[in-house]
Amino acid sequence: MTGPIVDGGDPGAAAAEERGLPRSARGRRTRQAVITAARAVFERDGFLDARISDITEEAGVASGSFYTYFDSKEAVFAAVVEEVQDQMLHPHLAAMDRETDIVAAIEANNRAYLMEYKRNAKLMALFEQVAQIDDDFRTMRRNRGYAFAERSARTIRRLQEEGRADPELDPMVAALAIGGMVGRMAYSVYVLGQKVPFEKLVQTLTRLWVNALQLRVDP
Repeated sequence: MTGPIVDGGDPGAAAAEERGLPRSARGRRTRQAVITAARAVFERDGFLDARISDITEEAGVASGSFYTYFDSKEAVFAAVVEEVQDQMLHPHLAAMDRETDIVAAIEANNRAYLMEYKRNAKLMALFEQVAQIDDDFRTMRRNRGYAFAERSARTIRRLQEEGRADPELDPMVAALAIGGMVGRMAYSVYVLGQKVPFEKLVQTLTRLWVNALQLRVDP
């Protein structure tokens, strides 16, 4: 979302300041270059072996530029993860409220999520590893799952009110459980290498979604 023009200046400055980002376009470009480089280094070397000097070399910036925007390797890794979360979360969540055919919406969500997971599989694997050894990233991982589940829970609650889903289910717990199933399958296939054809994976997860909710589909 583009912010308003402030005093005739950079139209993104106000939005950037609100999010704690650099006000200038040049500053935002430099910060983004560091994030992009950090992702490449993390995926190549892993989190523990990645060095800030490697990130600045990859980005083509001085070490001082790194510390202008980030105070540690952990901070830039968090920025990398946040960027990927934005890519995975928002398109995935949008369709479920817009689609009139709820089964088609569930399938579209599963498809979009799995495609993004596959594209970001190296980083997702790394995030899982770091979350096991760092409390902050464990919290970030939990919050990520909760953000997915909150939107799904609202849809489940609506379906219950319409008499189309099992009324005995707790919407949030159901959303966490079903989302956990989808996420774990994505991890198994795209990180651990479990062989499942993409279309079969999408269709199976969609059917399990429908069965778990005891979803009654309109004729």
